[in-house]
Amino acid sequence: MIAHRGASASHPENTIEAFAAAADQGADWVELDVRRTADGALAVHHDPHLADGRAIVDCAAADLPASVPDLAAAVRACGSMGVNVEIKNDPGEPDWDPTHAVARAAMPVIADLLAPDRVLVTSFTPGDVDLVAALDPEMPTGLLTVATGADVLRDLEAAHRGGHVAYHPHVATVTAELIERAHELGLILNTWTIDDPDRIAELAGFGIDGVVTNDPALGRRVIDSL
Repeated sequence: MIAHRGASASHPENTIEAFAAAADQGADWVELDVRRTADGALAVHHDPHLADGRAIVDCAAADLPASVPDLAAAVRACGSMGVNVEIKNDPGEPDWDPTHAVARAAMPVIADLLAPDRVLVTSFTPGDVDLVAALDPEMPTGLLTVATGADVLRDLEAAHRGGHVAYHPHVATVTAELIERAHELGLILNTWTIDDPDRIAELAGFGIDGVVTNDPALGRRVIDSL
């Protein structure tokens, strides 16, 4: 069970407090988002802009709010949990970088702080995770997707061809058959983002590997009751 941006149902997302709360609520893993600042630091924040409208890529790390941790501090706050580091690098956002600078900068931080069995690097941008997989085959990677319909299977096959270990489709697209196909290909299948206890139980019954939830306490109760 993977805490989405930490225990984000009860704490401000992507904060030290949310990560610590995720552990208290029984999460196995934490998912967090990383972006680059103007001076090349790695800020843990989902949106490309701060609440005051400033783009993170236009701010020096020292000018960010205290609530925005850097990647190393965020990883340390996750304690013994696994950490799913999502690389934010979307062509439609102000910090888009075709050289995949965030992925390159994040890799040594991750390698220094996390054993391979406690990390998964993911992105909606295939080039980011393809680069990580090429530069460090020991660092587990996964492909995120917003695909629907037949494109879900297309992206599943792409994740397999790319040498990734995981595939992360949206929960609305997940079926027992999709999970079965992922496992046939040797892929872990985790899905995002789900807070419905009945659906969590259904997916667990299908054999899903992980569910990303805003409410890890709820997810823990559901999973432990099965």
